[in-house]
Amino acid sequence: MNTTNTDAISLRSVSRTYGTAQKRRRGSPHDPAAATAAATAAAVTAVTAVTAATALDDITVTFPRATFTAVMGPSGSGKSTLLQCAAGLDRPTSGSVTLGGTELTALSETRLALLRRERIGFVFQAFNLLPSLTAEQNVALPLRLAGRRVPKARIREVLQQVGLGDRARHRPTELSGGQQQRVALARALVTRPEVLFGDEPTGALDSRTSREVLTLLRSMVDREGQTVVMVTHDPVAASYADRVLFLVDGRVNGELLQADADTIAAHMTRLEATPPSPLPTRGPDSKDHNSKSPHPQAPHPEPHPC
Repeated sequence: MNTTNTDAISLRSVSRTYGTAQKRRRGSPHDPAAATAAATAAAVTAVTAVTAATALDDITVTFPRATFTAVMGPSGSGKSTLLQCAAGLDRPTSGSVTLGGTELTALSETRLALLRRERIGFVFQAFNLLPSLTAEQNVALPLRLAGRRVPKARIREVLQQVGLGDRARHRPTELSGGQQQRVALARALVTRPEVLFGDEPTGALDSRTSREVLTLLRSMVDREGQTVVMVTHDPVAASYADRVLFLVDGRVNGELLQADADTIAAHMTRLEATPPSPLPTRGPDSKDHNSKSPHPQAPHPEPHPC
């Protein structure tokens, strides 16, 4: 895959495996209970417990700048793991992750934390607002934690951008759920991130409020050139995206462009109805590669967001 300067995020041959093969001994050849040679031989037999699970399996995908991509798939398909690896929240077992020309896998934990703080924005299902702070204070929090000057004009700008210019001094308990999520969105945008990642950002909202937040995300892409990558299970939410990327068993299983909610829902129904094929557990040295034709396989557990 050729990476161009039009790509905000690039993943090349990325795999993520959790767990390792563990060895233990049942006993020792000096164990007094080993009365015979056969018993002694059995006692020193090494037992291997394979506990590895492959969450991402040799994925290659790019996320172009100024586009809105939704990531969908059955439970355990690797959606959140893909987001975590792309955003530098988790390190892949193998492969390359590039953000605007910076190779994330080569960075130390300190440099990776700085990159996330300065170049990436996050919005999750939980609003994660501090109840004792006002909306403007919550928005300013990332800058304060980074030891940076807090320009009041920028705080007002992002609150105005999400339609909360008149709610700057309100605390979370004085705001609706949709307004709290918009404060969280403003907080993610205050550092002008290259990519905004959302993990089920409308999952805790009612349908009307969800539409408001999704319309806001859509407008940021169209008017501001923001890059958005959103994990969701909701076909209606995914229909706001330019592209819907589908995962099955940690592998890319096709995509839809400019699709409506009914088309997306029908595609998800087909994926979920396909009988899984059992796969042997693979470790980090697996040589399997993605196939361009869909072959859904048994799902692996999907890790929770960090």
